[in-house]
Amino acid sequence: MSNVDQVYSPGLLVYADRVQANLDRMIEMAGGAYKLRPHVKTHKMPAIVELSIASGITRFKSATIAEAEMTAEAGAVDVLLAVQPVGPNIGRFVKLIQRYPGCAFSCLVDDLSVLASLEAAFELAGLRGSVWIDIDVGMHRTGIAPNDSATELVRSIQTSDHVRLAGIHVYDGHLHDTDSEKLRRQFDEAVKPFWIWFEDIQRASGGQLNLVAGGTPTSAFWRANAQARQVKVETGAGTTVLWDAGQPTFSPSMPFTAAAVVLTRVISRPTEFDVCLDLGHKAIASEMPLPRVSWLNFDADHEVVGHNEEHMVLRTKQPCQLRCGDVLYGVPVHICPTVALHQHAECVRDHRAIEKWPVVARNRMLSI
Repeated sequence: MSNVDQVYSPGLLVYADRVQANLDRMIEMAGGAYKLRPHVKTHKMPAIVELSIASGITRFKSATIAEAEMTAEAGAVDVLLAVQPVGPNIGRFVKLIQRYPGCAFSCLVDDLSVLASLEAAFELAGLRGSVWIDIDVGMHRTGIAPNDSATELVRSIQTSDHVRLAGIHVYDGHLHDTDSEKLRRQFDEAVKPFWIWFEDIQRASGGQLNLVAGGTPTSAFWRANAQARQVKVETGAGTTVLWDAGQPTFSPSMPFTAAAVVLTRVISRPTEFDVCLDLGHKAIASEMPLPRVSWLNFDADHEVVGHNEEHMVLRTKQPCQLRCGDVLYGVPVHICPTVALHQHAECVRDHRAIEKWPVVARNRMLSI
């Protein structure tokens, strides 16, 4: 980067041309922008929402009410809050709908008691809210199994005066493998009960249900399954817009490019083998096992021997030539929580950092 001396470290760089290239590939692979509902939790930036909208993407997913608000403020017309709101977040969700009448908001539900709370809140506000039933196909994080309980939930929504069934949502984040055929077998086994249930529900409903399904590794399988059954499916994956160093280790090969890079500097050389960087837990996601970054301009044989709040210590096998102030660039192993650690990203075009892109939705609360 030609003006790296003007960029503070640790920092996050986002390459706008690579973001656009990834969006173009996402649209091509999905078969059209209207078949995408990318998850904004990956980037949390209005600038990337705006690029997505300019590319024809109109529907999005979010993980928090703040992300949903950020996305609507950036111009989106359809946002799915991909979580079941509970407690005071139900009231916040209602306020979100009221604040942005030009955006169609919806949320997930997997529990009858929460459905009742949502219905009461919508009735009090004089609204008819939209919900997606969250189906669990084996991840056991959220959702309801595709069985009689899920069917009861569907019927409760269909008889409600203040809640509308937007469709069915499935996230299968437990399914991943670099071998496409192995992953396909895992996928087929996991979703078999779902398709039986889904087709029964569709027949009983007398119409086609909308479906948002899949993480990055399985998105192609969902599209193929849905096409074979003449079902419309929206791909809800989000990592593809920025990509990272971790995704290729548990996904089949995909044509995406790392569009986000961390910048760090050497801040100390305590020994000829030890290098201390300013890339601590507060600058790169630390929930993954070490190493948490894949270096682009450092290939010396080394290991990470320390990772603390503000420091990362590398130990090389041979005496290291790095000096204090030297810059290293690396691709995070997990980009989504890494982005959330930064107040802004430096937007890079033509090898220069040209402007700051605020990471607006790293905050849990904006105006609502």
